[in-house]
Amino acid sequence: MLSAGDMGHAVGRVARDRGCRVLTCLAGRSAQTRALAVEAGIEDGGDLASVVGAADILLSILPPAEAPGLARAVAACPVAATDRLFVDCNAVAPATALAIGDIVRDAGFSFVDGGIVGRPPLAPPATRLYVSGPEAGRLAFLEDDRLTVRDLGPEPGRASALKMCYAALTKGSWTLFAALSTAAHRLGVAEALDREFSESQGAVRERQRAMLPRLPLDAGRWIGEMEEIAATLDAAGLPDGFHRAAADMFRLLDGTPFAAESRQDWDRDRTPEQTVAAVSDVIDDLKSDP
Repeated sequence: MLSAGDMGHAVGRVARDRGCRVLTCLAGRSAQTRALAVEAGIEDGGDLASVVGAADILLSILPPAEAPGLARAVAACPVAATDRLFVDCNAVAPATALAIGDIVRDAGFSFVDGGIVGRPPLAPPATRLYVSGPEAGRLAFLEDDRLTVRDLGPEPGRASALKMCYAALTKGSWTLFAALSTAAHRLGVAEALDREFSESQGAVRERQRAMLPRLPLDAGRWIGEMEEIAATLDAAGLPDGFHRAAADMFRLLDGTPFAAESRQDWDRDRTPEQTVAAVSDVIDDLKSDP
């Protein structure tokens, strides 16, 4: 399991509960990641080469900007890759997934493209792991009431394409709501806009307001995901500006003090208005910075 962060440790726990021995490399990882690994029963297998050498299946689950680098590091490990499977489960464009596949296949690994939709699989209802590639069936052992495996066929890139299209809507709409809420705050019409939303877009308003205070926690890792979505849309002949702007919005959210919080310790009493005010302060700071 590379690595055992918020999502990785939960998937690792599912694998362990399905009878697998689960290893990870904790060298250089944070105290929080180390604690999550212990909580999930994931063993520290030593350095990366030791983990790769001991594993039959390698699951790459980490921020998308780090995915190609991990693939190169795994490929460079001095171990026999025969019968070892590398599964890229990251939020990357199909083209990025295919490039990762080329890297690990050149080193002798088999490759499966993956994409995770949903929250860390700690309890039902099941998170979805979409997979594609000739050996995607090897992931069926992960099927569980917390994690369901959906095979999209033998063509790598399809799982990443689905993940990109899905996240384009979810995370894209979150950043759109954050942006327009910040604009309304700065233009002095926040209360009037919120009243209009409550009267005409009640369900949408409730969902978006519930999510807004959480966005700074993951904003840093989602910048790269928005850039991967933009590349996906561009490759499909569609405008990519929507999600390049979403990446910029996540940069603003990542600049707030709230970005230092984690999913475990974030302030659940924080209001959307407080989040928006912090984003507005970041904008003012950027404007005043020579």
